Amino acid sequence: MPPWHIDTSIGIQEFKNDRGLSDEEIDTIVRWVDAGTPFGDRNDLPPRVDFPDPNRWQLSEEFGEPDLIIKSEPYTLPARTMDKWFRPVVETGITEPRWVRAIEIKPSYPDGRRIIHHTLTFLEQDEEGITGLASGATDAQEGPGLFMEWAVGKVGEIFPPDSGKLMLPGSKIHWEVHMHAVGEEIKDNQVELGVYFYPKDYVPKNRTVLRFLDASRTQNLDIPPGEIVVTQQMHVLPAPARLENFQPHMHMRGKAMSMAAIYPDGRQELLSHVNNFQWNWHVNYVYADHVAPLLPKGTTLVITAWHDNTMENPNNPDPEQWVGWGDRTVDEMAHAWVDVTYLEQEDYERLVAEREAEK
Repeated sequence: MPPWHIDTSIGIQEFKNDRGLSDEEIDTIVRWVDAGTPFGDRNDLPPRVDFPDPNRWQLSEEFGEPDLIIKSEPYTLPARTMDKWFRPVVETGITEPRWVRAIEIKPSYPDGRRIIHHTLTFLEQDEEGITGLASGATDAQEGPGLFMEWAVGKVGEIFPPDSGKLMLPGSKIHWEVHMHAVGEEIKDNQVELGVYFYPKDYVPKNRTVLRFLDASRTQNLDIPPGEIVVTQQMHVLPAPARLENFQPHMHMRGKAMSMAAIYPDGRQELLSHVNNFQWNWHVNYVYADHVAPLLPKGTTLVITAWHDNTMENPNNPDPEQWVGWGDRTVDEMAHAWVDVTYLEQEDYERLVAEREAEK
């Protein structure tokens, strides 16, 4: 059963991909375990599970097969080696502007999933002189940038009907594939990027950008041996925005992460808190449409992270080792991946009014 690590006692609790258990369901499992896991009545057994193809596109149930599939170049990883980062650049083949409504990344199965820790895809394209783009607070945009991030446990990204990402003719995907050795040679590993387009005549109102919200001031991360360390960083929104998700990213000593908002009037709100982070399953918590945070220009997002470098952390490879920032899984980092849809002021005010009316 896939995990669900978010704190269910505080913050936003409605998600499009909620797979958590209720308190009653958890209590039932605990009582069953405490009773010695009795088998029960065989007549109550459910039908045998027919597991889906693990190599399928998981978003295909909703959208069908991807409209565009882009593959990284093959890479062979030796049986024993340091962590590797493979960064090929691949043409997208796009010949006309297209708006993207969903994205999925799929490592090759089964070997690719054994060795890949995460994958970043950066969209490279020339936007100079391009007009007629979706508005979405264009002064806050930073170019196409990061297209999508994938880590173990993440399915894909689906954008709301009023937003998406734009791909232009001549665009390229710059890959970053982080791999770690597993004791045997893995040949011709590839990663596939599946892109689902809106219809050609549909132009969403806004562009969504994937933001890297740091919690550790990056290179200054300092985790002494045997200690629990708290780090925090603040990010000011340059325009009104809607936050689509919250996805913490840390490594083996990651313990917890939260995202809070400090509004321009001084009011504070804890949006989400993952209190049981697990480094080998990076869950992307996608907010339901009617609760996705609507934040005014000037709101400060506060990302707070906790690292556990003690012997009580079962994932800790060496509690006597000082740990700093680094790309390897034995190093540490702390940031959240958050899809931010920047809004024009009038659209922000309209959405806030609509939500208040619903209440």
